[in-house]
Amino acid sequence: MKGQCLCGAVRVDSPNAREIGACHCGYCRRWGGGGPMLAVHCGTGLRVEGEAQVGVYPSSDWAERAFCTRCGTHLYYKLLPTGEFFVPAGLFDTDDFEITQQIYVDRKPGFYALANQTPELTEAQVLAQFAPPGDGGAG
Repeated sequence: MKGQCLCGAVRVDSPNAREIGACHCGYCRRWGGGGPMLAVHCGTGLRVEGEAQVGVYPSSDWAERAFCTRCGTHLYYKLLPTGEFFVPAGLFDTDDFEITQQIYVDRKPGFYALANQTPELTEAQVLAQFAPPGDGGAG
């Protein structure tokens, strides 16, 4: 799958993936302007072109978020322990996706709801699965 930022300075190439996870944590909602982050799990195989325009923000001890320094487009969320990338679905040139999971559902505000019926994980369940011991942040 291919995609790019709004201005085209950064391009990504990922193995095919069709499943979107919706994250309702406060970090993702703040990063995205209020709604959930709708991200495609791209594994470790993401290739990025235009790295001179990529800014990286270490949002926790175990994750970082990247953005285009020219146009501000969100590029990816990366889990540092595994090197896995989660890329906003809107970055890709396709819309052939399906929401298959929601996380941090106990942090979702009441002003929106997704109609999709999916497995849902709370903050505690997500942290138990992914966070290093002693790190309580969403990242």
